[in-house]
Amino acid sequence: MRELRMSRPVFYKLCARLRERGLLVDTLHVSVEEQLAMFLKIVGKYHTHSYVAIAMWRSGWTVSTYFNTVLRAIVKLAHELIYVRSISTHPKITESPDKFYPYFEGCIGALDGTHIKTCVPAKSVDRFRGCKSYPTQNVLAVVDFDLHFTYVLAGWEGSAHDSLVLQDALSRPNGLKIPEGKFYLADAGYATRLGILPPYREVRYHLKEFHRAQDPKCLKELFNHRHSQLRTTVERAFGALKNCFKILSNKPFIPLKSQAKVVIVCCALHNWILDDGPDEFIYDEPTWYNHLPRSKNCVSDRQADVREWAAKRDSIAQQMWNDRFNNDSPLDKLTESSTDTPNVPANSIVCNLTLSIVNYQPEQVHLRNYLNAALDQSFGTWVTDYLGAKYRGTGVDDGVETCGILAMLQVESIWMN
Repeated sequence: MRELRMSRPVFYKLCARLRERGLLVDTLHVSVEEQLAMFLKIVGKYHTHSYVAIAMWRSGWTVSTYFNTVLRAIVKLAHELIYVRSISTHPKITESPDKFYPYFEGCIGALDGTHIKTCVPAKSVDRFRGCKSYPTQNVLAVVDFDLHFTYVLAGWEGSAHDSLVLQDALSRPNGLKIPEGKFYLADAGYATRLGILPPYREVRYHLKEFHRAQDPKCLKELFNHRHSQLRTTVERAFGALKNCFKILSNKPFIPLKSQAKVVIVCCALHNWILDDGPDEFIYDEPTWYNHLPRSKNCVSDRQADVREWAAKRDSIAQQMWNDRFNNDSPLDKLTESSTDTPNVPANSIVCNLTLSIVNYQPEQVHLRNYLNAALDQSFGTWVTDYLGAKYRGTGVDDGVETCGILAMLQVESIWMN
């Protein structure tokens, strides 16, 4: 069953749906289950028609015929599987106050383009060769935060820019529709426009650039960092899709007119599998972050940004930056007062502060967030440098350890003396 890329119950449930809709029927010699199995072996494991024919004791003609039959059937079923499931703000956002909420309230997913290998006639190779060294089709996909594909547009030449593909999707009568007041996250290859919120350009964005405690230094970097953490949903979905259906990562051996349909069918099957529980081909978020994938887009959409949404992005970024330091924790007072006492003996403060971090942790406070407020002052520099050197690799320098009331009392007593 592993070659079918789904569990046994999910496979038989799909067969029942196709039979119920009248999209596939049992023939005298080939059942619906066998027809679907032939198809999944080809798209899932990248087996050739001849390999499947030998493995299933069928002729090459039979395998080819039923491959196309199943392809047409699932394309017709795709509209029941690829759709927007909810326009409410996802729990991933609402359950992360002060990080994603309320800043990304109204965000219902992320969109991006990906390049899928294609096989085209020699006369068309130049049109399909873009940022890759081989011919590709540029596929636009929209994904919600549960990794379901909610819209897919396939078939564009690899030389087409992502913004052009998006414009086509928005202009089609049955194309991408963005509910009023909602928006999607996009990368810097897209312009800010109604319902599309990309990050700031020419500022650090990708997660790798914030690795090893390289915290955001300004409001644009802070916005980009959190934007990137949310938008990687679409990157994870692409990774899971290509991991499950190997035909998308290899040069296809099917006619050009069928290649775009295969992409849509794979996205529909991806959603079908997710609807029935976790998919073994989808990495969990911590595992995905360890790989820290980054977008391959290197060309920006040069259309003028929509002023209203550019202003919305500025407002969100400013609110994030203000809220980062506007808490009533005792540690706020520590950093505020530290700016007025640049000549306090460094070793005494650092030793007492770090001792309290290790031995006493009564309140959960993001240490580095607050110390960044005084980063340009001598005290902030002393503390962050000391922690980075002494506790690197233990989690303290990543800002996940805590600092409690005891540290406040100890440091304040040193200043009083």
